[in-house]
Parts: sequence; structure tokens; C-alpha cells
Amino acid sequence: MRLDKWLWAARFFKTRSLAQQAVAGGRVQLNGDRTKPAHEVKAGDTVVVRVGDWRWEVKVIALSDRRGPAEEARKLYEETAASRAERERRMDLRRWGTEPAAELKGRPTKRDRRRIEEFEGDD
Repeated sequence: MRLDKWLWAARFFKTRSLAQQAVAGGRVQLNGDRTKPAHEVKAGDTVVVRVGDWRWEVKVIALSDRRGPAEEARKLYEETAASRAERERRMDLRRWGTEPAAELKGRPTKRDRRRIEEFEGDD
């Protein structure tokens, strides 16, 4: 089965096109190596997938050429314990981190507004 098709069926990517682009861009590794979207994947292979800030290291358990519900998709792979722990750690950091807009306090002052207008080039 094609790697990009399996990634799409396992719901790592919303479309097969996005899966192809990720594999071609080097964000997906099969058994520790970069590969092509059409490379054959089989049960027992190890796949590392990076999507944005998230990283999964999974072992392929089953193959499916159709995209089903998320519950069925989770049966296609098994995530390693180290990968799961790292993802949960990152989720906690993100959840309990500071709010990006915490430093902003209310509306811009007259001076701030003039700087914004000067920056934007408004007259």
C-alpha cells in the first residue's frame, strides 16, 4: 500500500494531497529514512510524522485503503510510549503556558494609535 494513502486513511492528514506534500517535504520518515509518497508501507514498519509542532512515532499494525471513522483509523497504528509522553508534555506546556495577548492592556493610547497609523502609512 502507498505511504501517502495509508497516512490519509490513518487520519494524519485531511487529504491525500497534503499527505503527498508532507512525505515529499521530508516531514514523514519510514523506518528512519526519507522516502517518496508512493513507497510501499507494510505492517511492522515504523513511521515518524511531523505536523506543525506535533510529532508522532507510530508502528504500522494494519493497512486500509479507505478512510473510515477516527476509531477505525486508530486501529491502523500503535504509538510508541516515548512519542505519547512527549506529545502529552507539549500539550500541558501549551495548555498552561502564558496567554499571547496577556501583555496587551486595553485599547491603544493616542500615542500607540499614531504609531500604528504611521507604520501603516495612513494619513
